Amino acid sequence: MNPTPRVTPIHGGAVTAILKLLDSQKLMTLAVNRADGRPQAATLGYLNDGLNLYFVTARDSEKLKHLTADPRVGVAIRGVGQEGEAVGVSIDGRAEEVTDGDEVKRVNDLIIQRSPEISPWAPGGDAVAVVKVIPEEIEAVAVLDGRSRAQTFSVGDPAAAVQGLSYEPSAIARLF
Repeated sequence: MNPTPRVTPIHGGAVTAILKLLDSQKLMTLAVNRADGRPQAATLGYLNDGLNLYFVTARDSEKLKHLTADPRVGVAIRGVGQEGEAVGVSIDGRAEEVTDGDEVKRVNDLIIQRSPEISPWAPGGDAVAVVKVIPEEIEAVAVLDGRSRAQTFSVGDPAAAVQGLSYEPSAIARLF
């Protein structure tokens, strides 16, 4: 019998370590559920705003069709970190299309602020959809004493989890 993985509510130390990783990367692998139950995975660019992730996809894409039918998604992001820092995350969450014009503008402004060398997605046209992934559970992976260690956290309200936090280099080491 396999032991049940420990899932704890996310806390400030975990959030700061995960945010450092999310802020340092630009690509994620997104898995959605096809109608027949098989997963569809794709690697694509993302922008994070706190723990929420945003991406753009073609309105006629299979990805958008599948996540509209079943909003449950999985995300994997891998980075490089020092001993005791987050080197990867797996996120289980739900995806929803962003239809509020103010939120789309805010996301575009964040893109320009964080990556001025690239053109904004300009996700206002009819050909694309802006999608937000709202995390429900995050598994953070760190390297401690030369070995990978994972800890799973339930998120609750991702916006409330990031208010007033700043990164502390040893934050991930306190996860384990």
